[in-house]
Amino acid sequence: MADHCPDDASVMWMWGDASLMGHTLAKANPLRWSSFKTPKEAFEELEKEVKKDKYNSNRPVLLKVKVGETTVEKRFVDAPLTLSWLKGPHTEQSAEQASSQNENAPKVARLILPDGKEHLIKVLTGEEGDDRFLDIRDLHAKTGFFTFDPGFTCTGSCMSAITFIDGPKGICLYRGYPVQDLCRKSSALESAYLLLTGNLPTPEQLTTFTKEVKRHMLIHEKIKGMFQNFTIAAHPMAIMVAVIGGLSTIFSELDCMNPDHRWLACERLVAKVPVLAAYAYKTSIGQPLMPPQAKLSFAENFLYLMFGTPLEEYQVDPIQAKAIDAFMILHMDHEQNASTSTVRTAGSSQANPYACIAAGVASLWGPAHGGANEAVIKMLEKIGTADQVPQFVEDVKAKKEGIRLMGFGHRVYKNYDPRARFMKELVDESLKAMGVHDPLLEVAQKLEEVALSDEYFLKRKLYPNVDYYSGILLRAIGIPTSMFTVMFAMSRTVGWMAQWNEMISEGQMRISRPRQLYVGARHRDYEPVKQRSRTESFDRQGTNFHLEETVTR
Repeated sequence: MADHCPDDASVMWMWGDASLMGHTLAKANPLRWSSFKTPKEAFEELEKEVKKDKYNSNRPVLLKVKVGETTVEKRFVDAPLTLSWLKGPHTEQSAEQASSQNENAPKVARLILPDGKEHLIKVLTGEEGDDRFLDIRDLHAKTGFFTFDPGFTCTGSCMSAITFIDGPKGICLYRGYPVQDLCRKSSALESAYLLLTGNLPTPEQLTTFTKEVKRHMLIHEKIKGMFQNFTIAAHPMAIMVAVIGGLSTIFSELDCMNPDHRWLACERLVAKVPVLAAYAYKTSIGQPLMPPQAKLSFAENFLYLMFGTPLEEYQVDPIQAKAIDAFMILHMDHEQNASTSTVRTAGSSQANPYACIAAGVASLWGPAHGGANEAVIKMLEKIGTADQVPQFVEDVKAKKEGIRLMGFGHRVYKNYDPRARFMKELVDESLKAMGVHDPLLEVAQKLEEVALSDEYFLKRKLYPNVDYYSGILLRAIGIPTSMFTVMFAMSRTVGWMAQWNEMISEGQMRISRPRQLYVGARHRDYEPVKQRSRTESFDRQGTNFHLEETVTR
């Protein structure tokens, strides 16, 4: 086939990532195969789709090109290359137009392979920030090479319009809005609607959304019955993994390709996870489960479910409710972290969304991800008083065994975490309003002051993160440390569902399948047990595998 589309050809097209799923994403994509069209008609239709949605520009495209009795299939890595091929060399352009097109042409990087061959890689940029990405989707197909990036620290796994982070500048935006502004001016449900839909709701939309969420806060009796089987010693996060996964047994009819079903799943999980979180706490202390109240707000309901009992009416402190609202907003989403990537990975197989969220909770449970604020509290308690801070800092710098600085530094932020800056203000305001004096706050403030005036920490770009002060806020409200990670999961559920829904609705649902660099044994022939002359031993402490050989390999 020529370097451009023949004038007498008939063309049909579809998105290449839709075909990878065997057309099961028809409802998530603008179309399946189009009808046969002239090259000009196909060009105009595809161009319209690209202009309609920015994601489409970087999606692969499949073409079926029919000339006479011959039909061939072509695949392009993105829409601009497809449009260029369809347009061909025939259109006359002025010198000014040609120059403009050249300036706006996709930038490329050149990869020189070991055999001297050259591979061009398209450079992608986002709507915000200075990050640039090398589009390697066709790397293996064209070169036979894979990339090696343990932990995916240099790999973009998707395109997303939900959260933007600029680590060096300390910026965090939800759908374009600074997260600290939303904490000051918005509510948890309004921000949840923003993350899920892309825009702040109108008064009518917010009223409807609030009513729907409250209606879904009731928990099925079969799910409530699960709590009777957990022991008092059960960790609340273990309970959360079980009961959220259990929701998939009640709501098993869901079709994730149906937009209405996806929205229903989003509303249900936003509504039910805070209730389940409170029930996990009640189970751990052996108190009865309280039903939600329609007269209370979203945050007020959570506090009522946590601390209310049948013995007397519980009066929700509005200061605490406001603090819960802000805490939830701050933790709702944070781009492609470990738990969010887990939800996307599970969802890429078209798994039930309740099971996907349970997987996200399990990932968040790890102390390297969701348990940081609990670790901060333990560190502050170990320091004891503000006058002990200078010695603690010196011990940290000396790398004294057992001494670690918790709540400072972040994988992404190389500046002051904007969420941490607001959390610090929120803690100070909330504790004063509630009349709570927590001696750990003085220790935390002194530690921050000393650390941020020390070149050792500044040079390493170690600034407080959102976990540094959040534990003090939760303590003031009366939430025990065992529930800190549950509070994180409860809030992050909104972002998880927004990311899951985006993955499907934007046609990015290609099953996750990373590759590996194999470093194990080479091909071996099986030997009967009596003929084996070597022994294998395994270090059960978990790290070292030893081969004790008595013969040469």
